[in-house]
Amino acid sequence: MLRNKIKTLLLVVPALLVAGCSGGTALADDPDHDPAQGGIPEDVTLTPFDTDYPAVGNLDPALRKALQEAATDAHQYKVDIRIASGWRTKEYQRKLLEGGIEKYGSLEKARKYVNTPEESTHVSGKAVDVAPTRADDWLIRHGAKYGLCQVYANEMWHFELLTTPGGKCPPTRANAAG
Repeated sequence: MLRNKIKTLLLVVPALLVAGCSGGTALADDPDHDPAQGGIPEDVTLTPFDTDYPAVGNLDPALRKALQEAATDAHQYKVDIRIASGWRTKEYQRKLLEGGIEKYGSLEKARKYVNTPEESTHVSGKAVDVAPTRADDWLIRHGAKYGLCQVYANEMWHFELLTTPGGKCPPTRANAAG
């Protein structure tokens, strides 16, 4: 835990100093990298055990526990489960949706990949995006043992607790829009 706090300080403080001196943007203005908004600083790799970071620490406790158990078991098979994104603020989710609208050209198209702040399960701490692909694949095959299920067919990395441990996952939805 202390190592993660030191890592955060080493990343955040220099960035804030540079932003203050050069007129650049501070991390607080960039939710992608601002830990307080659920962002993950560049060059930081999070596991389900890195609870000092809000992206992990603010996850629903049952989801976090299931992820930790799955990560422990997956490690025995040389699969490392990393957190690409977890809990997020509404502001961060709004920024992601705006970026999706810009990228895909309309709200309707963006909604296939990004939920609104009001509907996002990331904002409530009930969703997590996992990496790398090897970990996604492992969780798709073994996640139900922990209650973890892939939610969207077009997002193999997005997992939520959708069954009891050892239960059967519901069918995936086509995308975030439905």
